[in-house]
Amino acid sequence: MKPTATMDGGSPASEVWIQPTGAALAADVHGVDLSLPLDPEAVDAIGQAWTEHLVLRLSAQRLSDADLVRFSQMFGELDVHPQYRPSPGELPYARWVISISNIVVEGRKLGSLGYGEAAWHADMTYNPAPPRASLLYAIECPPEGGSTWFANMYAAFEDLPTEVKAQISTLSCVHDASRDSSGRLRSGYAPVDDPRATPGARHPLVSVHPVTGRPCLFLGRRAGAYVVGLTLSDSEALLDRLWAHATQDRFVWKQHWRVGDLVMWDNRCVLHRRDAFDNRQRRLMHRTQIVGEPMLGLERPARS
Repeated sequence: MKPTATMDGGSPASEVWIQPTGAALAADVHGVDLSLPLDPEAVDAIGQAWTEHLVLRLSAQRLSDADLVRFSQMFGELDVHPQYRPSPGELPYARWVISISNIVVEGRKLGSLGYGEAAWHADMTYNPAPPRASLLYAIECPPEGGSTWFANMYAAFEDLPTEVKAQISTLSCVHDASRDSSGRLRSGYAPVDDPRATPGARHPLVSVHPVTGRPCLFLGRRAGAYVVGLTLSDSEALLDRLWAHATQDRFVWKQHWRVGDLVMWDNRCVLHRRDAFDNRQRRLMHRTQIVGEPMLGLERPARS
């Protein structure tokens, strides 16, 4: 795919071309400088590639928060990040840009999620309307570790045995709101030992993507999950089977971060996880999220 984009003055601004990774998902976008305005043809080419490949990487970018927000807003309304608290003199884009970092300066953390492993998950699925997508920009990276892995939930669903597809097609799952993706208990929540008492939103185990109309697994995160209406033992067994299936290497692509990488993924049909890294090394990423919608199950038609 090599559509040519031009600026308002009519001269060529970029030649957008897409290079698939060859894995079950993800592609590189070449020929785009996101610090400059993009015209509609370039945005459309990126959007089409995103729909097709689920995860996109745009490398060698040099972005301010203003650039990151401007580009992110081309694909939808931005979520106010969950840790945002208004403060005097805050930066203009503070409500939309969250720092993911292990860096501590004079006792103050510059971001969240530290340096440990983050288990497989989709973002904020404990909400009734999870984010549509996330965009993550690398500002500082450790030389080793801290890689992000992505898994294709269209392919995972398609590869399930027919009888399992039939079994899960009308089931829903509770997504735990009490812990974050690193396993830490969130403020205001008490520990939950029985998944049947898990606080959080319910979503269909099989979701219909509102843009493509394709079915995909929608698993959220494993810890604390419960399949509504099943015994605890049956719920645990089914979820264990689905998670083991969905995170096989053949459905996965690995992103090894370099400074200037921007990676964007569709939160509705992709899982991701992060490797741990040496806490003596600095890692700083800025993330935006796009407002989502309630997830639709197979029993209801997808929106146009």
